Amino acid sequence: MKNILLMNKIAKVGTDVFDRNEYAVGDAVENPVAMMVRSAALHDVEFGRDLLAIARCGAGVNNIPVDRCAEQGIVVFNTPGANANGVKELALCALMLASRDIVGGVEWAKTLSTDVAKSVEKGKGAYGGREI
Repeated sequence: MKNILLMNKIAKVGTDVFDRNEYAVGDAVENPVAMMVRSAALHDVEFGRDLLAIARCGAGVNNIPVDRCAEQGIVVFNTPGANANGVKELALCALMLASRDIVGGVEWAKTLSTDVAKSVEKGKGAYGGREI
């Protein structure tokens, strides 16, 4: 049985790939052969003799003492680009927000003293054709 220590909360979909007959995965396993980390700082963490690899679940390795790991023969790797879909979604959202004054419109709507839903329903009576 190989132990994998989770230093942060890792999505279940990310840990389900490990066969539970071969791997013990969790935040309390002892003598891990591998560690999975997101943002936890490992600079002050003592690594056991059995540790072979540290996987940084994200871009960069600034929270991992790479030089010390190299001296101890511990492989360090990261997953750059894993959040690319989220970055894309935020970029598209920013483009839409920038092209229209959406935030300003929301703030203006908050200042209205009338019930907008009632006003809209009342105003619908002014239309009678295909424009609705």
